[in-house]
Amino acid sequence: MKTIGVLTSGGDSQGMNAAVRAVVRTALNEGFRVMGINKGYNGLINGEITELNYTSVSNTLSSGGTFLKTARCLEFKEEAGILKAVETCKKFGIDGIVVLGGDGSFRGARDLTLHGVPCVAMPGTIDNDIVCSDYTIGFDTAVNICVELIDKLRDTCESHNRCSVVQIMGKNAGWVTLEASIASGATTTVVPEVEFNFERDIVERFKRGMGFGKTSFIVAVSEGVFFDVPSNKNYEYMQKIGIHNAAEFAKKITEETGVESRETVLGHVQRGGTPTARDRIIATEMGNYAVELLKNNISNRVIVMKENHITDFDILEALQMKKPFDIKRYNMANDINI
Repeated sequence: MKTIGVLTSGGDSQGMNAAVRAVVRTALNEGFRVMGINKGYNGLINGEITELNYTSVSNTLSSGGTFLKTARCLEFKEEAGILKAVETCKKFGIDGIVVLGGDGSFRGARDLTLHGVPCVAMPGTIDNDIVCSDYTIGFDTAVNICVELIDKLRDTCESHNRCSVVQIMGKNAGWVTLEASIASGATTTVVPEVEFNFERDIVERFKRGMGFGKTSFIVAVSEGVFFDVPSNKNYEYMQKIGIHNAAEFAKKITEETGVESRETVLGHVQRGGTPTARDRIIATEMGNYAVELLKNNISNRVIVMKENHITDFDILEALQMKKPFDIKRYNMANDINI
């Protein structure tokens, strides 16, 4: 193996640049050439590739997003698209690829490996929904952003005796919402993985809080609660009680509790900004580990964090693993954050 490619795929997350930086510099130190593949698998199909050197990744450690750009690629899901990507690898002399992204990106890495292009993958997503890993690159930064914004909302809620319904990104998973809720002291946490009841989790909790003088409230709700997907235990219930989005949630709280409520959708601000030290460190460790695997002719692996250690699994095995929601921490949040 003489030349390693690196790409970022799917949704961006803070720390991707740190991971790419580690891949580039580790590979160069080992004597490899490094090719930056722009716009994910689209760039691999279309030949949007640039050779990277030490200065290509200077001052990227602290920047959010991904300087390689990212995209989702429908063409790569077809055999013809994969074959185009393989031809691009031959054209540019790419012997192996490091892929940074989510589940879909991992499947792409496996497809390339099966077609003769050795790949290893790293989990890059703020959602922390990669089943094989306890932690994904970008998760810690996203949680910290949510906490900072919720703290600001709490200030104005306290001034006006209001409730703020804060919708938090995370697709079908409630991990960001749970961690942000614990750290910000949200009154109620609503996630797809745990059954929600409006009377119990809103009305009764608000009454209890008001009973000891509480005048403002934060309801942290995962966006996945409003999606009709198998992982969401609350979709039918929400439809039944007339809540289809954060605005309707806030309106119902006002009607049922008498507490003026406003909705705030945090949205893509969660994906931006300077990555935390934790995200930078883990991304760097994973990037270094990825090159070591390829150097030793090990591929079709996904690099993960398990029990605070960096390790790796077969990609197919990793995709079939289960990641149960942390109900103990969820219950702790609701017990403490009244």
